[in-house]
Amino acid sequence: MINNSNLYSQYESPFSARYASKEMQGVFSAQKKFSTFRRLWVALARAEMKLGLNITQDQVDELEANVDNIDFEAAQEFEKKLRHDVMAHVHAYGLVCPKAKGIIHLGATSCYVDDNTDIIVMRDGLNIIKRKLINILSNLAEFADKYKAMPCLAYTHLQPAQLTTVGKRATLWMNELLIDLEELEFRIKNLKLLGQKGTTGTQASFVELFNGDDEKIDKLEQMIAEEMGFDAVFPVSGQTYSRKVDSQVLSTLGQIAQSCSKFSNDLRILASFKEMEEPFEKNQIGSSAMPYKRNPMRSERITSLSRYVIVNTLNPAFTSATQWFERTLDDSANKRISIAEAFLGVDSILNIMLNVTNGIVIYPKVINKRVMAELPFMATENIMMQAVKKGGDRQELHEKLRQHSIAAAAVVKQEGGKNNLLERIASDKAFGLSINELEAVMQPERFTGRAEKQVTRFLNDFIKPLLEKNKELLGETAELSV
Repeated sequence: MINNSNLYSQYESPFSARYASKEMQGVFSAQKKFSTFRRLWVALARAEMKLGLNITQDQVDELEANVDNIDFEAAQEFEKKLRHDVMAHVHAYGLVCPKAKGIIHLGATSCYVDDNTDIIVMRDGLNIIKRKLINILSNLAEFADKYKAMPCLAYTHLQPAQLTTVGKRATLWMNELLIDLEELEFRIKNLKLLGQKGTTGTQASFVELFNGDDEKIDKLEQMIAEEMGFDAVFPVSGQTYSRKVDSQVLSTLGQIAQSCSKFSNDLRILASFKEMEEPFEKNQIGSSAMPYKRNPMRSERITSLSRYVIVNTLNPAFTSATQWFERTLDDSANKRISIAEAFLGVDSILNIMLNVTNGIVIYPKVINKRVMAELPFMATENIMMQAVKKGGDRQELHEKLRQHSIAAAAVVKQEGGKNNLLERIASDKAFGLSINELEAVMQPERFTGRAEKQVTRFLNDFIKPLLEKNKELLGETAELSV
């Protein structure tokens, strides 16, 4: 027999138990949702009073005083009876506001509180995500600046190509997140309230309340929007705001997940190369079977959660595509889950990103060793130019370099030996170069192009101004419990 009083006897979302911050969980909590309902009812009543309806200041004050005084058990009992969550909370609010009971929700339909609350909650969630993104960019900026000149192997097709620098690679991660931040800020800036549009979006109930006074009806929406911190409401709608908004917001969250997954996958590969790895706690166990292992658990978790968020972006897309006329209710159950979990998922990802980017571990000697193992192949053009200067034939030398490179690669791949390309070239009289002259060419810094300058310019022109503009948001860290 299941003991329902046992905290661990029923399902609990991993986002709540393991991953998402208390702050983001609070944004999607019942307390936040239904206190926002009440703030919207207060705003509605206040505006209606100021525009001449028979509502008193005492009634508005009573509503305002009880915004957070929510009896959830009473609301639950009303919902069992009424089968309507909004009306359940209208009645629960009326219990603690007896003077204002008769004017709560006056002229409104359910989506006045449901939809406007959803927009407010998404705005608050997006601002948390913005703050965390900026702090991750700050962490990576410090990392990129510190290692802007350190040569490392760069890859195309996951095969060594040329050299870049550790810092330059970090700017690639940052640029993805910067694109996401710009999109995020656009979404925040352009969010609009639904306003109070009525049952089919025609505002018919408010035409009745205000005796057809269009100016007052428009003013009512403006007053509510201003009280809730918005510049505008949607100019037209059915009963609900367009579900395309949810799709756009979750698309933005999905793009953040894509960028973070790109970072985590790169870090996992670099950890396999033993060049770089995520922070490793003093008492952390990397494997239950293999004590020596330092598995990239946090980066893997970023990848895993990102996959969930990316797939979840399809939910509001399908919902938006299948809304019928002025509204249907097949959005509601899906929307309650998909939007909240997308925000909790990205919040969880960014918590890990904050933690990892604040303590990336670098192994310079391994990086250099791997560079030097490949550099002779990458230096062949420079070697050819040196030999031509000494009187060699460019075409003849090119062919010889091709043959020597194939032979040296065979030693490395087939025999597991050391790259002996330089020794082969030094022993070939056609080049006229000694081993000392060849080794003098093997300076990794000569092969990183403009990488260091690109890092400096990117940080100075794009990141530093951003961080200065948002300096009041800086200083956030994340301690992970798992």
